[in-house]
Amino acid sequence: MTERQRRKPGETREKLMNAALALVGKGRHFASLGIREVTRQAGVVPTSFYRHFRNMDDLGLQLVDELGLVLRRMMREARANVLQSDKLIEESVGIFVAHAQANRSFFLFMAQGLAGESRAVQEGIRSEMRFFASELANDLRRLRLMEHLSDTDLDLTCDLVVRTVAFSLTDLLSVSQDDDYQIGQIRKRTTRFLQMIFLGAGHWQSDSA
Repeated sequence: MTERQRRKPGETREKLMNAALALVGKGRHFASLGIREVTRQAGVVPTSFYRHFRNMDDLGLQLVDELGLVLRRMMREARANVLQSDKLIEESVGIFVAHAQANRSFFLFMAQGLAGESRAVQEGIRSEMRFFASELANDLRRLRLMEHLSDTDLDLTCDLVVRTVAFSLTDLLSVSQDDDYQIGQIRKRTTRFLQMIFLGAGHWQSDSA
C-alpha cells in the first residue's frame, strides 16, 4: 500500500489549511496566496487541492469555520470564570490574549481577512464576530447585567466590545510574541477600553419609545 493510500480521509485537507496558515504566519497575506504555493508548502500535488476546495476563497471560508471553533473555546473558557464578576473583563481579556498568542496564525488570518480583498472571507469573519457579540449579549442577560438597557442597546454595546477587541488584535499582532512588556501594556489598555465601554453603558438611558 502506498503512502497516499494509507493517508487518512481529510489529512490532505488539513495539510492544505495548515500550509496556508503557516504562510500567513511567515508574513504572507492570505489574499496573495496561490494554489500552487499552498500545495507546495503542504507537500502535495496541485491537483489534490481541488478534491477539497473549489478555490482559495473556499479554503479561506473553511479556515473561518476553524477560527469560529477557536473563538467558541475562548468564550467557553471565559464563561468558566464568571464566578468573580468584578474580574470578568480583566480575565476575559487575559484569555483573549492567551488564545491570540497560542493561535497567532489564525488571528493573523482574521486580521487580514477583515480588510482583505475576498468578500466571502471578509463576510465569513464578520459573521463570526456577530455571533460572538450575540453570545456575549446572551451571557450578560443570563448574568442579569445591564438590565436597564434595551435589547437593541445591549446588542450595540456588545458589538462595540467585539469591535474594540478586534482592533486591539492588530496591536497585539504587531509586537513580538516574546515582548512581555508590550503584550502586558496591550492587555491593560484593552481592559481599560472595555471598562470604559461598560461604564458608559451603565449610565446609558435607553429610549423607551
